[in-house]
Amino acid sequence: MPSMEELRKKYETVVGLEVHAQLKTKSKIFAPDGTDFGQEQNTEISAITLGMPGVLPVLNKECVNMGILTGLALNCTIPHRCKFDRKQYFYADLPKGYQISQYDEPICVNGYIDIQGKRIGITRAHLEEDAGKLVQAGASGIADSKYSLVDLNRAGTPLLEIVSEPDMRSSDEARAYMEELRTILRYIGVCDGNLEEGSMRCDANISVRPIGQKEFGTRAEIKNVNSFRALQRAIEYEVDRQIEILEEGGKVIQETRLWDDNYGETRSMRGKEDAHDYRYFPEPDLMPLEISDEWVNSIREKMPELPAQKRARYQELGLSEYDANVIVEQMETALFYDKVLELGADAKIANNFLMKEVTAHLKKEHITINETKMTTDSFAELVGLVAKGTISNNIGKQIIMTLMTDGGSAKEIVEKQGLSTISDEGALKAIVEKIVADNPAQVEQYRGGRDKLFGFFVGQAMKATQGKADPQLLNKLLKDALNG
Repeated sequence: MPSMEELRKKYETVVGLEVHAQLKTKSKIFAPDGTDFGQEQNTEISAITLGMPGVLPVLNKECVNMGILTGLALNCTIPHRCKFDRKQYFYADLPKGYQISQYDEPICVNGYIDIQGKRIGITRAHLEEDAGKLVQAGASGIADSKYSLVDLNRAGTPLLEIVSEPDMRSSDEARAYMEELRTILRYIGVCDGNLEEGSMRCDANISVRPIGQKEFGTRAEIKNVNSFRALQRAIEYEVDRQIEILEEGGKVIQETRLWDDNYGETRSMRGKEDAHDYRYFPEPDLMPLEISDEWVNSIREKMPELPAQKRARYQELGLSEYDANVIVEQMETALFYDKVLELGADAKIANNFLMKEVTAHLKKEHITINETKMTTDSFAELVGLVAKGTISNNIGKQIIMTLMTDGGSAKEIVEKQGLSTISDEGALKAIVEKIVADNPAQVEQYRGGRDKLFGFFVGQAMKATQGKADPQLLNKLLKDALNG
């Protein structure tokens, strides 16, 4: 029997994602309740959230502004009219028994995101309210759950559901799409993208089809995947599951499944609903929304620089594509870097410190650059000292660690500790002559053709000067002495 690796080559994976992004508003989409994460269970609720008799929803305008901003960032068309609809279904964490969403007239349509040189279409993005949260209790995984508790704090929280076209062909592409989408939403300030807290969640529609077949296969929807790694694992598991069914002569059924991260598998939840199952009809308590060109243009004017634009600008400054990608992925670092550049710092020197010493420190401490004690002024000052040759790059590496842990001024640290570069030719020449005299065997080997030993002499000189020797002058003096 062929291995699964061989079987995968017979099929093409087709993935479309529905991403739910929680909007960063202070209150809910139709009620005045707060939206802060982590509050005591069932305290951020009101009569409106609970759907009590006689209450009416009032649309939060800031949600609309954020929806328009997101649509523009995702290259969508913003229709002049959108409306809200009731999506009818019963679930334990949906107190009204229906959800206010948007069906046939969403706020954003026909957009795209470019990833890895490929364009992924976005069908639509629509506003809706979130449901509450079921807490599975008394179990290590979904399958072993003994009972559920209901927390309605999240009910009514504003969501923007972003629906892609089925344009992704692998778990890697799906992850890249979701990572880029998260980066965009964070840069424009509409969602914090915190997958662990559930402020960004993903439903994955997955199917397979024989290579060369045009028609899509029957899809399964995997609900509420809440990490990039889980998304990849869920897609890969589901693809293998569907291939096995087809290879055994069976048929994949259209259904909704849950991803159990503890067991690393998807589990059947219910039959997949179609639109008619939800009995959509226009929300009677909310008028259709008219969106003028002036409204859209006023938001377009406030659009910050998007990640793709930032990457392109960094590469124009001389950064590699890899370095530009790494910095942009760390939004706090990118914004910090931009302020440093505004202060006149050398782009490449600043980037070198950020990519090495700074990034290593942030990863070790599990913090962002804003949580260190280093300011943009002190970092720009340090970069300037290195650029002017006042201190060596090695000394700069020492100082930047001090700036991040203790703060202070780079210039004052240099002056206080006497770290300025030694540029006195006579003083350096004396040090070089002593090193050459103390290492006759290495000198003979170098002159015999072992050019790599030059690094040994540089190291000895830097050790003797505590890393303060002017690198260019030192190299010149060493070469003169060794080749003389």
